[in-house]
Amino acid sequence: MSVCTSPLSLWPARGCEARVLRACTPEAGLTNTSFFTSLFKEQRSGKPEAGFWASRSTPSPAAPPTPRSLCDRPAALLVPCSSSDTPPSPALFPAALQIPPADSHPTHPARQGRRTWPGMDREARVFAESHFRGLEGCLPRRVCPKLDRVDFIEKPDSFSYADFFKGYLLPNLPCVFSSAFTEGWGSRRLWVTPSGKPNFDYLLQNYGDVVVPVANCGVREYNSNPKEHMTLRDYISYWKEYIQGNYSSSRGCLYLKDWHLCRDSSAEGVFTLPIYFSSDWLNEYWDALDVDDYRFIYMGPTGTWSPFHADIFRSFSWSVNICGRKKWFFFPPGQEEALRDCHGSLPYDVTSPTLLDSRLHPMRDHCSPPLEVTQEAGEMVFVPSGWHHQVHNLEDTISINHNWVNGCNLANMWHFLQQELCAVQQEIIEWRDSMPDWHHHCQVIMKSCSGINFEEFYHFLKVVAERRLLLLAKGMGPGKVEGGKGTRLGPQQAAFDICRIAEVLESVVAHPDFQRVDTSAFSPRPEELLQQLEEAVATTTSL
Repeated sequence: MSVCTSPLSLWPARGCEARVLRACTPEAGLTNTSFFTSLFKEQRSGKPEAGFWASRSTPSPAAPPTPRSLCDRPAALLVPCSSSDTPPSPALFPAALQIPPADSHPTHPARQGRRTWPGMDREARVFAESHFRGLEGCLPRRVCPKLDRVDFIEKPDSFSYADFFKGYLLPNLPCVFSSAFTEGWGSRRLWVTPSGKPNFDYLLQNYGDVVVPVANCGVREYNSNPKEHMTLRDYISYWKEYIQGNYSSSRGCLYLKDWHLCRDSSAEGVFTLPIYFSSDWLNEYWDALDVDDYRFIYMGPTGTWSPFHADIFRSFSWSVNICGRKKWFFFPPGQEEALRDCHGSLPYDVTSPTLLDSRLHPMRDHCSPPLEVTQEAGEMVFVPSGWHHQVHNLEDTISINHNWVNGCNLANMWHFLQQELCAVQQEIIEWRDSMPDWHHHCQVIMKSCSGINFEEFYHFLKVVAERRLLLLAKGMGPGKVEGGKGTRLGPQQAAFDICRIAEVLESVVAHPDFQRVDTSAFSPRPEELLQQLEEAVATTTSL
């Protein structure tokens, strides 16, 4: 871990004076709407699969010790809210997007020496349910908790799942775990040479013939990079030549991204899923379908980077450097609005001098410096839901990354999907009155662009809900596997999950665009599943 200071004059260093953070309305949809008209025409021409797919309550009485500060930079100010105080509908501002007052959550790691069963306990569940009850149907708070650092968690034996859940997951705040949390991983031993560099020989021997996706960091395609596929053997050959060429190549700066190692071959021994990230509905769902996942390997030379973005479906993510170092730029939810250009588009690169052009970026002066983190080898970064970020590899780097959703950010995901549908509908609004199946085509286009639509979101909720209902019906005891691979969070987690699904499903069922979806073949019907969940919630209050 290293304390970070920005080398960029674009984001000058500032002091740690107290700041008042002002919440703004949640961000607008980020779908690539420039695709929509052409996609719509493709749908009309009989190509239903045409389009682009997105990459895939009481706090503890004793105050715990303050963790190390990873960064001495102040938190970024959020842009002001709209002047209108008219309350929007609860469906547009789900509970998980609300910001708790500064004193509503414990800020940090567990008391030294405390050891608990590794999962959600009753205290954490009561705390979480109280948190969400207090936010139900409310506008976002006008004041965010003061955040002038990213916390660094040093010792695994004094930091429980409940500490992470209450201190970071619920309040949706980033943190970094020390390399001690990953020191037993096979990838840290086998994928890295004694000098800390990528072990090309081992990777070639074990994965050389695997076909991997590779992005060209030097070419911009919309707000991303174009990808090609090659064998890992060819990519490592390029990588070696790139190093020998003083980190330059006529082929450009190529970055291996989104390699589904867990799906393509056995990942046994490569890593151990940290308990803090075990409630992972996204991968649990895709594992159940056995067709996809959101577990990725990234690797690339010094200078490779990922453009400014927020994670898919407004998921959480975690990222571990197996070797190498990364520089992260973090912007809290809403802060990105001040970075939009005069056309309403988000920047591709937040380190670009073009952001200094006030004519192109008229709100740029409302944006304070991002939180910056320099992530060292072995360290693990938790990325909260909806936080925009940009990441640069400072050395030859390999990382393991997961995207994940659970009860804490499920409402964020639902809110994001509503925004995506609204963006599609707005783009093709001119055809609304001339087509009887316009709403259906909007859902098809939404799935092409976002990877999911309202129908699949219901099936996602159903799979997770039915698993939790079954586990509670069986009287699951502590320590039994709850859901996806490696999940060991217990009956309190299952009860919390059911409560969160019920709240979001109620909003889904009431949504007018979901009511236009043909659910006649669904089993159970959405209303029936909601009733089952509500009955289960009533029976788990004494659990």
